[in-house]
Amino acid sequence: MTTNAQTSTKLYYEDVQVGDEIPKLTKSPVTHLQLVRYAGASGDFNPLHTDPKIGEMIGTGGIIAHGMLIMGFVGQLLSDYVGPTALRKFGVRFKGMTHLEDVITCTGTITNKYEADGEARIAGKVQAVDQNGDVKVAGTFVAALQRRS
Repeated sequence: MTTNAQTSTKLYYEDVQVGDEIPKLTKSPVTHLQLVRYAGASGDFNPLHTDPKIGEMIGTGGIIAHGMLIMGFVGQLLSDYVGPTALRKFGVRFKGMTHLEDVITCTGTITNKYEADGEARIAGKVQAVDQNGDVKVAGTFVAALQRRS
């Protein structure tokens, strides 16, 4: 299950203000099956993401999620907000490990509005945190939005 307050109408440049918060996206608890499926889809078969014994052996406390999966959750937040073709730049830093049963919530804030390359653009900060508020990824984005006129 994923919950968020998706915008049901098209987002225009004029509708966005610096300081606006992006409607949060909360994902269901991370499961072992989800990580096995993601390993298959991504080609990242590092046993740290699928074999609990490996995680215990190296001191991570068990299986940890792929960092790129958590980045993908943040990407979903952005795509839900600006649409599937608006994103121009997106990058994150990985800040912490995500474990099985962690509930990830993605949030963002608009930090700038400007014109570049003939486009009306917005920029912002994004992050993903677990149920304890521990940051898993933090990053930035740039998106181009249409004008009303």
